Amino acid sequence: MTPTALRRSTPATVGPAATANRTGTARPDAAPILRRCRDLTAPALTEAVDRLHPWVAEMARYAMGLREAGGVGAGPSRGKGVRQALAVLGAEAVSGPGRAGVPGAVAVELVHTFSLLHDDIMDGDALRRGRPALWKAYGTGPAVLAGDALFALGVETLADTPHAGPAVRQLTTALGDLVGGQADDLLFAERPWTGAEAVGAGEYLTMAERKTGALLGCALALGARLAGAPDGMVAELDRAGRHLGVAFQIADDVLGVWGNPERTGKPVHGDLRQGKKTLPVLAALDTTPGGGELAELLTAPGALDGDGVRRAATLVEQAGGRARAEHEAQRHLAEARARLTSLRLAPGPAGELRTLLTALADRTV
Repeated sequence: MTPTALRRSTPATVGPAATANRTGTARPDAAPILRRCRDLTAPALTEAVDRLHPWVAEMARYAMGLREAGGVGAGPSRGKGVRQALAVLGAEAVSGPGRAGVPGAVAVELVHTFSLLHDDIMDGDALRRGRPALWKAYGTGPAVLAGDALFALGVETLADTPHAGPAVRQLTTALGDLVGGQADDLLFAERPWTGAEAVGAGEYLTMAERKTGALLGCALALGARLAGAPDGMVAELDRAGRHLGVAFQIADDVLGVWGNPERTGKPVHGDLRQGKKTLPVLAALDTTPGGGELAELLTAPGALDGDGVRRAATLVEQAGGRARAEHEAQRHLAEARARLTSLRLAPGPAGELRTLLTALADRTV
């Protein structure tokens, strides 16, 4: 998938699911789906982590929220298990048993955790899910070691399956895209807000598809592949997951500026205050010749403190940045749904997939 750049005209509406979010319209509940898939995957995930060096396993359990530092007590929630669910549903959607997708669910969960450990170090984030990030709890070197071990364990998990060769290639291809997307995201921070070297909306969408979409697509495709689906169906499910990833990342961008801190766990306007190049801001600058007042606020030292950040958020919304971002999220969600509809999937799991897609793009899970 190669995302197209946004049009310069602002859409009149933001799409049905975004409107539903603002009006409080009820959505199908994805929580039972996630719980069922987590419960199916949990024993195999525990068994995989237990194979690691004891100290590394301790850090892995902490990173996954299974234990506190030092290996004592039960940790907080281990996360929603979105990628686990996609792998299990991928297997079921092609009429295979959910357990066929479990090795894929385990592999992707391990690799996802690995990516978070390294992300926290690269971004300097001291907290993860409301407690010290692994590198703060155990040190940077140990956290890198744990991440490397989780990556290797993820590959090993797939190497033990009947479809080892294609499955490992699926995972490593997604990892290559994830690394490339992360590299672009880091480089974006060094580029100006306006001018010839500014980050374009199309570049951003490509980055989001790689950084966020690649692993979601891989999870869905791996489940199907391990259940014996043909290559064409596997590839189409991968593309559907990548579109979902773009929608998910854009929804996260919107919450990063206007989200309720009680829901997001982040301060309001947090992404703006940190100067992150997110789609709503890029889209707003795209419609404002020279960037105007918004560009001045983004580039002037100290301008995004207090009233300045609130003014910047208002300018982004007035320029249509929020509406355009929500519209783009809905476009990618619609594309993901269309690709699922084009396949002959088992009706029950396909319905659960659609429920999960909507909940993820709306960020209601």
